[in-house]
Amino acid sequence: MGIASRLKDEKYMAAALVVGVIAYAAEHDVMQMGQGAALIAAAALVGTIVLASMRVAHHAEILAVKVGDPYGTMILTLSAVAVEVIILAILMTGESSSTLVRDTIYAALMLDINGILGLAALLGGLKHGEQPYNDNSGKTYGVMILTAIGISMIVPEFVPDDKWHFYSAFTIVAMIALYALFLRMQVGQHSYFFSYSYPRHERAKNASDEHIAEDSTMASIIAILVGVVIIGGLAEIMSSWMTAGLRGTGAPVAVTAIVVAAISAAPEIMTALRAALRNRMQATINIAMGASLSTVILTVPVMEGIALYTGQPFIMAMSPVQTVMVAITLIAAAINLNDGETNAIEGMTHFILFATFIMLTALGL
Repeated sequence: MGIASRLKDEKYMAAALVVGVIAYAAEHDVMQMGQGAALIAAAALVGTIVLASMRVAHHAEILAVKVGDPYGTMILTLSAVAVEVIILAILMTGESSSTLVRDTIYAALMLDINGILGLAALLGGLKHGEQPYNDNSGKTYGVMILTAIGISMIVPEFVPDDKWHFYSAFTIVAMIALYALFLRMQVGQHSYFFSYSYPRHERAKNASDEHIAEDSTMASIIAILVGVVIIGGLAEIMSSWMTAGLRGTGAPVAVTAIVVAAISAAPEIMTALRAALRNRMQATINIAMGASLSTVILTVPVMEGIALYTGQPFIMAMSPVQTVMVAITLIAAAINLNDGETNAIEGMTHFILFATFIMLTALGL
């Protein structure tokens, strides 16, 4: 594929890069123009991010078809989580809230499992009825997420304040050990847990839909990485503008965090929904549950490392409301992802939990 043709295909990505450069240069000027200008600029960045996400989602689907699950979706989730960690680390330098890390991980969990998986299973179920996938993946993801959440965000409630650094160091080692073994199993001995053998005509149809002959694997990988970095940069600036625009309006502080989480996960959301609508629920499971696991198990050690380095601990223990919502979510996921098929009813249960999360946030809980 020629350079001119490549640039034409990636016009949305190129436009997002240009907008990002302009936004970076004008970030402080826009904030000085007042709340109205900040909100308008933030809305413009949201639109730009969605356009870039369309291309990232396109290349993620190409990879999923060419290299198969879980490799294609794993690249997407790891790239997105890496950007989330970077943004969170940057926000911590200017954010006084000691619960920012905890609240961000909690919001990501609600968005990934209840929002993405719930909506995808609901829409996919309404279109296709029962949608098959490998039930080993749902069970494995579920127990890993429960273990990681329990160690990093429930047990800390019982750790004495003067012992926090010992447990923090232990948490770092535990998360790294868990994910190292999980990653080895996911791409090695137990890789079949995270794949599903679709009928031959379905594979041919999806390959035709994605025009995989037109794009090389390496080109798609590069496009995803570049796109996620651009989206992360735009999301950071958008967060600053939205915070300035909402200041003094009485809107809950968590609103900005939820919007940033949703925007950062835009490629995952679009890819998961399109996969479900094409009756490829395995890709949706890998994206939603994989993103949840990666967010917890990768974010925690980085942030705990920062806490040990600075000597300032974060509040990682979840609030009672958060603990109850996470418990209900994981129990519902364990039941729904136990039989190898999803349907609209199961999707609706998770989506209602996501709506409950939004309502609780609006109430300041």
